[in-house]
Amino acid sequence: MFREGDWILIRYGEKRYLRRLDPADSLNVRKDVLRFRDVVGKPEGVRIGRFEVFRPTLEEMVLLGFTRRTQIIYPKDAFFIALKLGLGKDSRVLEFGTGSGALCAVLASVAGEVWTYEEVEEFHRTAKENLSRFGLGKNVRFYLGDFLRADVPEGFFDAVFVDVKDPVPYLEKVHSVLKDGSPAGFLLPTANQVSDLLKSLGDLFGGVEVLEILVRYYKTVPERFRPEDTMVGHTAYLVFCRKIRS
Repeated sequence: MFREGDWILIRYGEKRYLRRLDPADSLNVRKDVLRFRDVVGKPEGVRIGRFEVFRPTLEEMVLLGFTRRTQIIYPKDAFFIALKLGLGKDSRVLEFGTGSGALCAVLASVAGEVWTYEEVEEFHRTAKENLSRFGLGKNVRFYLGDFLRADVPEGFFDAVFVDVKDPVPYLEKVHSVLKDGSPAGFLLPTANQVSDLLKSLGDLFGGVEVLEILVRYYKTVPERFRPEDTMVGHTAYLVFCRKIRS
């Protein structure tokens, strides 16, 4: 049952709204009104007039509820990243930089423990606020600073993901803090950045893969089933590899 203070996802046709459930509030769309007092005590997945009310998924929290001070890693990439890193509840994963915390939220939902580093104080603060707003991140350690200067033991992490402009200076340290054979991932917006990284992986990493993820949604009206007019195309290249020893 929905309770006062819950986050709710409201769908009205193709429109989506993320709101905090306050009985004094309402949502007006065109000529229709959803009074939130009518939602309190109702089961999840209720239809009230032309409105459908659900409990939001993590993807919807990130896309509709996170404050963005930086370009976020889209869920289409973030959930795949968590899969490729082989995370589980016993995993300790490292991420840098944190940005607005979109990937951090996904990693935290899968891994046992997340360590995340961000150099920019505004981004660091925003990420903490974003996760806290939705009750996320209880297993996250937020650090303000450059990971190059972090004091971390060798072989400490089960996986690492890197989202910085130039990851090359970090490669030796990433190699050091990873457990043997464990995966590392990198997000890079441009092809020349990928080329520079591939040239630098050297003898430190093997099993290298490069990919991008394209997602196209379709209209759900049976009489005019077709692709949406717009889509999120290229957002970034993803590079995955594993720590090796020569």
